[in-house]
Amino acid sequence: MKNYIECWIAAASAIFPQALAGEPEVLEMAPAVPTGGLLGFAAQLKGDVEGYFSVLLDGVILESLFLGEGVDQKRAWGELLRETAEAAASEWTSTTGGRCRVEAFAEISGGAGATRALQLKASIGTWMILIHDETRTKMVDPPKRGRREEGTMEASSPLPEVRPGIDLLLDVELDATLRFGCREMTLSEILDLGAGDVVELDRHIADPVDLVVGDKIVARGEAVLVNGKFGLRVTEVASPRKRLESIRCLF
Repeated sequence: MKNYIECWIAAASAIFPQALAGEPEVLEMAPAVPTGGLLGFAAQLKGDVEGYFSVLLDGVILESLFLGEGVDQKRAWGELLRETAEAAASEWTSTTGGRCRVEAFAEISGGAGATRALQLKASIGTWMILIHDETRTKMVDPPKRGRREEGTMEASSPLPEVRPGIDLLLDVELDATLRFGCREMTLSEILDLGAGDVVELDRHIADPVDLVVGDKIVARGEAVLVNGKFGLRVTEVASPRKRLESIRCLF
C-alpha cells in the first residue's frame, strides 16, 4: 500500500515548481543539519491515516522570496504546505480507497529527527526540506468497482437502506463551476475581443471564489492548486435548503 509520505513527496514535486518563482526542482537527499535554523509546520491527519506529519524548512528559505516580493513569506509557505498536505491526502484516498483528511494544520517550533529529506534546487541556490512522519496507516481493503458488461455487474458492497425523500437524489451528477467574477459587456465589446485583450472582472484577487451549481451559489472559498490543477478550499457554505434549490432548477 502506498504510504502518505510517498503521496506527499509526489504532491510537492508537482506543486512546488508551479507555485514557486524560478520553478525549482524537488530532489531527494540525505538528511543534514540546516544552516539557518528551522521553520516548521505540522499537519494532523485523521481517518485511515492518523498522526502528525511535519515539514521543517531551512530558515534561510524566507530570504529567497520564492513566493513573491511584498508577501509574508512565512504565512505563504504555511499556505503552500497546507495545500500540499491536503493534495497528498486526496491522492492517498483516491489510490487506496481509504479515508484521509487534514484535521488541523499549524506552525511548530523545532522538531524531531527527519524521516526523509528533500532538496529544493533553483538557479539561485539550494535549500533543505526535512520531513518527520509520525503517521500510522490502518489496513484498507482494496476499493471495489462495479462494471456493467453484457448485462452483468461485478460484485460490490451492499447499498445502504435508502430512505424516502432526498436520499433518492444523492447519486444525481451535477456540474459545478468556479466563478472568479463577472462583468457586463456590450455585444460590440465582445465582438471586438482579440487575443491578448484583458477583461477586468468585478472582484479583487483576494475576494472569495464562488462555487456555482445551476444558477445558485452553494459555497465560497479560496482558489488553490491541487496536483497542478485548480481547486477550491471551502470557507463558507450555503444552508442545505439553498443547496437543494440548485438541484431543482436543473429539472
